[in-house]
Amino acid sequence: MDNKMKRSGIEIALMYYADIRVKLYTRLLSSAFHSFGQGSTIIPPLRFGNLSGIKIGDHVTIHRSCWIQVLSRDGDDGTPKLIIKNNVGIGMNSTISVARKVVIEEFVFTARNVYISDHGHEYRDIGKPIAQQGIADIREVVIGACTWIGQNVVVLPGVKIGKHCVIGANSVVNRDVPDFSIAAGVPARVIRKYDPGKRSWERI
Repeated sequence: MDNKMKRSGIEIALMYYADIRVKLYTRLLSSAFHSFGQGSTIIPPLRFGNLSGIKIGDHVTIHRSCWIQVLSRDGDDGTPKLIIKNNVGIGMNSTISVARKVVIEEFVFTARNVYISDHGHEYRDIGKPIAQQGIADIREVVIGACTWIGQNVVVLPGVKIGKHCVIGANSVVNRDVPDFSIAAGVPARVIRKYDPGKRSWERI
């Protein structure tokens, strides 16, 4: 009985410590963003770059061990390139890398290890290491409202995922996904779509 009570006390103390740590970390970083909404939270650690190019809405949660960056490029006008709207949850170990623009609409949730990028790596000059060739294929990415992105999903440049979609785990999304769709696979393809007439999700 005493051991259970002691363990409970330790757990409560650690929960308080974790909560205070998150609040302090969020407060320290929030002023570096282009804008940072009310009730939003960053759970450390976070790897980041150029937070001034990121706009965070209200009640957004960025879970631990994420890497979120906006690449600095010539001609930047100071407008945000990564826009995360209200009530979004970014899962642990996720990466979002932006050169032009990525928009994540309201109530989007991602699982762990999701990768979202609006650019790829240049590779065509065989006289140079790929790591020294910069980026290429820069195209805007949009993820529609109320969408769920499963674990280990990769979202590639130029993709627009519609609203109220589900992207299955381990998928690679290299083309648009229409509203009210379930997509999965490598590359991802639509496997179910909502039929408003029947009010049901129909297999494609």
